[in-house]
Amino acid sequence: MKIYPYKRLGRPIALRVTSVALELADGTREPLDTSAYSTQQQAVALGVAGHDWVSAVIGVSATLPPGADAEDAPWSDLRVLAVLTDGETNIRTSTALTRDTDDSRDWSGSLEIYRDDHLGRASLAAYAVATVDGVAGRSIAETDRSWTVDTVSDEPVAGLQLEVQKASFTKSSREWLRAYADAPWIVDTSARVPTVFVNSDVDGIVGLLDSSASGVESKVRDLLVAQMATDVWTAVFHGAIGDLEVEPGGTPVFPTDWQGEVLREMLPDVVPGVHVEEALRQVHRRRTGDAGWAELQTRIHYAAIRRAEASKALGYAIRSLEQANRESEK
Repeated sequence: MKIYPYKRLGRPIALRVTSVALELADGTREPLDTSAYSTQQQAVALGVAGHDWVSAVIGVSATLPPGADAEDAPWSDLRVLAVLTDGETNIRTSTALTRDTDDSRDWSGSLEIYRDDHLGRASLAAYAVATVDGVAGRSIAETDRSWTVDTVSDEPVAGLQLEVQKASFTKSSREWLRAYADAPWIVDTSARVPTVFVNSDVDGIVGLLDSSASGVESKVRDLLVAQMATDVWTAVFHGAIGDLEVEPGGTPVFPTDWQGEVLREMLPDVVPGVHVEEALRQVHRRRTGDAGWAELQTRIHYAAIRRAEASKALGYAIRSLEQANRESEK
């Protein structure tokens, strides 16, 4: 947990998206229905099919924790900001929210973002700032989980998104794939969205992955997908942890794109029992320090296996094979 040299609120801000509207290329305004954003996923999808939009206006509401307006509060000049951060384009957009009523803990407003400023996914958070100990603009509370604003997707999903491409590794126009001609698949974490390349040269792999058959074949397919997913989760974790920004004091900063989502998802299993920020610091110290990184690989692999639900897929495959063997013996 991060330590601050001044008093703050002890609980996070609750942030909600209340509306989304697009400004289209022809100058008209198109309000989107609630399917464009999900409170459960804490995600907004602006890539609605058929709309060539120029900007989007996102309505938000933030609820401060108790004590923000206490008479004995050690701060003044309280303000609440909604902030959209895009780590890929290095764009940061903020807007001040307005208190709903004089005695309310709810603040609301809207944030306008421009399509040309973003390539994919950005992070939306809320901050309460105030003057503390004579210093203005200090953060006294913020959201503990940001919303994801996806300018490409038409489905509001906050989790890790992957692109799967099938290619002949020996004949691919991507020359770098040819070096992996004997691999069934390769994970590329350098792209904006992590991409899994499936090697169509491996006999039967594409047919198995595309198969809609039931029985033993479906269980083998699920087992193959689970193994692939384990490799993917392992690769994206290493890709994310190896590309961290570090503050001047040496503290690593959570990325705001898919890398941050991967770390927040896997760190509780990699370093259990601590807050994710402390877990990130511990993993960063082990990776950049003299010891501890090799020992951590088992926990990383375990976290990947859990995300891929490999044990479940293996269990189903074993039971299906046992049933098939029993039927063949009758």
